[in-house]
Amino acid sequence: MSIGETLAEERQRAGLSVTQVSLQTRIRETVIRGMEADDFSACGGNFYARGHIRSIGRVIGIDPEPLVAEFDATHGGAPQPVSAVSAFEPEQPVAFRERRSPNWSAAMALALALVIIYGVFQVIGQSGGGERRTAQQVAGTPAPTTSSPAPTLPEKRGPVAVAPRTRVEVRVVAERTTWLNVRGADGRTLFSGMIREGDEKDFTDKKKVRLVIGVGGSVNLTVNGKDIGSPGKGKGVQRLSFDRDDPEPA
Repeated sequence: MSIGETLAEERQRAGLSVTQVSLQTRIRETVIRGMEADDFSACGGNFYARGHIRSIGRVIGIDPEPLVAEFDATHGGAPQPVSAVSAFEPEQPVAFRERRSPNWSAAMALALALVIIYGVFQVIGQSGGGERRTAQQVAGTPAPTTSSPAPTLPEKRGPVAVAPRTRVEVRVVAERTTWLNVRGADGRTLFSGMIREGDEKDFTDKKKVRLVIGVGGSVNLTVNGKDIGSPGKGKGVQRLSFDRDDPEPA
């Protein structure tokens, strides 16, 4: 029997299907069926075909080596062993450059030539400068002076525009004890109660601050950074209102 017929008969004798052999050997079913029909082209080469024969033989319970030998006899013989030297020997010889030592003599000669050239230029420059100074002394002409450019005056600019205020700020300093009520533009109470001599309080609002002072002249006010003193001195209750753009009471 051929290799394929032997594999098929022994598989059937072992009670295994092609699918079961495929699952155990990880070989595709189409490849196994082709091998049982003596078609080894789907194996991918003689090397893989030998491995498939050994894997299937071990699964179906036979010695695969006689079948491998028969396969080698009918497919050009077994592969010849390759020596390590021939395996790692390149197909084309690699040419290595011989590393040359640096030519110190040429380097020293070049450095010496550069030093000589530099010295010659120095001598020529000094002699030329001396001749020019001598000629100026003989002619009695002073050396030209370079006039420094006139200083540029800073450009005059117009006055810087003051950014508009975004809120009104009021500081209250109590000159003596009094009652005080402070509200914002929306009527929200910012403070309501007694303040005593020496107390300082700051109030702010986006649009307007309204004050009710129990006794005129009892507090000193600073509105938007401007000191407006003690309004209503010698009078009774004072009602004041300040906008963010106008520090004067309304």
